[in-house]
Amino acid sequence: MSAPGRQSASTIAQAVASGATSAVAVAEETLARLDAYDSIQPQIWISRASPEALIEAARGIDARIAAGETLPLAGVPFAVKDNIDVAGFETTAACPAFAYQPDASATVVERLLAAGALCVGKTNLDQFATGLNGTRSPYGSPRNAYNLAYVSGGSSSGSSSAVAAGLVAFALGTDTAGSGRVPAAFQHLIGFKPSKGRWSNRGVVPACRTLDCVTVFTDDTADARLIDSVVAGYDAADAWSKPLADRPITRKTIGVPRRDQRVFFGDPESEYLYDRALARLSELGDIVEIDYAPLQEAAQLLYSGPWVAERTAAMESILASNPQAIDPTVREIVSVGLEAKAVDLFNGIYRLAELKRHADTLWESIDLMAFPTTGTTYRVAELAAAPIALNSALGFYTNFVNLLDMAALAIPAGTRANSTGFGITLIGPADTDRALLDVADAYLSIADLPPPPPLDLEGKMQTVKLAVVGAHLKDMPLHWQLTSRDATFVGAFQTAPEYRLYAIANSTPPKPALVHSPDGAGIAVEVYELGVAEFGSFVVEVPPPLAIGTVTLADGTSVKGFVAEPRAMTGAQDITHLGGWRAYIAQMT
Repeated sequence: MSAPGRQSASTIAQAVASGATSAVAVAEETLARLDAYDSIQPQIWISRASPEALIEAARGIDARIAAGETLPLAGVPFAVKDNIDVAGFETTAACPAFAYQPDASATVVERLLAAGALCVGKTNLDQFATGLNGTRSPYGSPRNAYNLAYVSGGSSSGSSSAVAAGLVAFALGTDTAGSGRVPAAFQHLIGFKPSKGRWSNRGVVPACRTLDCVTVFTDDTADARLIDSVVAGYDAADAWSKPLADRPITRKTIGVPRRDQRVFFGDPESEYLYDRALARLSELGDIVEIDYAPLQEAAQLLYSGPWVAERTAAMESILASNPQAIDPTVREIVSVGLEAKAVDLFNGIYRLAELKRHADTLWESIDLMAFPTTGTTYRVAELAAAPIALNSALGFYTNFVNLLDMAALAIPAGTRANSTGFGITLIGPADTDRALLDVADAYLSIADLPPPPPLDLEGKMQTVKLAVVGAHLKDMPLHWQLTSRDATFVGAFQTAPEYRLYAIANSTPPKPALVHSPDGAGIAVEVYELGVAEFGSFVVEVPPPLAIGTVTLADGTSVKGFVAEPRAMTGAQDITHLGGWRAYIAQMT
């Protein structure tokens, strides 16, 4: 388990229902975990049930069990994104000036409580669910539980972090442009985004009313199935609800973006992990490259087209009466909608219909799509410096899904060196929700993914991994330049078989040149980890013709490392056949 004491919703419910434990005991354990984690990320929460209220609610669940009720979620602790109504809690949408006390819980919450689930509290979010990063809230910025320097993903930031940290077994989010998928990818979670209308939106503060979907974050697909079985279904009180339907996926032809259309924003780890995921998926069916351009055009309509006015409509009252209460970035985004014209909207509707017709024809040749959930991730500090541009990058692969009425399931697909998660999203036609879960099970059974890394409980210092190949190796003449910077030895590795090694002529002390080459071999390197500031001071001292670039290791991961300028080849001796610098020095000796 990546968090102490973490249990799935299914496991908890079975234990409470069988009498192996009680809802009260589960509530007490949950309170202990909450207390322990409050010193790390109190900003996950906007409001929480008091300990007394939580224990009292748990007693009620135990009484229902004793009376013979069958409760599929007996005693399971869960959290709710604070744009979804829960009776007894304020709904704020992360805007204190907007806060109100709802008369009743949202339909999805009512169904969960009726099934015996235990609501712990309301979680933080990008204000008015406008954002994919988690930094746009006056209540603070929830962080990635596996590396606190990085964003949690949004807008369902607190919900994803609460599940990732093991504070609750599942949490509700919402999704308009990817808010129930992006945070799942970053934090090694399942992000189940049902088809529009499958789950009721009654009692949800709208972002884009025609597109919004309530979602759930879980640790596994079994819990996603369980939650869906409880909350899915027609709700006459929701104008956008529709009768429940389940559409099978009979074949397994998987559409992916053409390689020339894949964008990873300078993140080679994500590119490698996506390629690895596709290699596993190819064992389940045929991988077919598709033209992503029409889907990407649809995605652009969400923020660059008239649909931004739908967000403006949802916030019209507070935008007019108290604009200063709105986060500046959110205000900048939605204010554009005030200038939208009806003509632009109708033209947008016409173009979206054309793009949807194109998307619908895709299902004649493919059965589902498998896209990166995001092409990269960012530090909180980076989002603060470029809040709109970097947020847009996070939605590159997600924004089109709801506009084109598709089901989507975000699933883990690997871990970056910084401990943040990389994920893929399985996308299918509307009503293939349960079928996508089946595909996810098949993929995860063969993906050979390591368990999530340990949680970041202290705040990782920002570090850089550096591969050294020559004079900086342990016991070599320049190794002191690493030890003087408190560099930590990570391990001895081989590069990918795409490098050649040369001994530079007339170099004192002797130095190698590592050069990328398609007819290369694996070269022995040592990898060290050092702080960002120390890395910067180290790079300043690297003399020409050497340089610091990116080196790919044999396992496909990328680290910073020594490379060489072309002039380093003048008079250099090719020593690739020796496999590494130590062998060359030994030969010289």
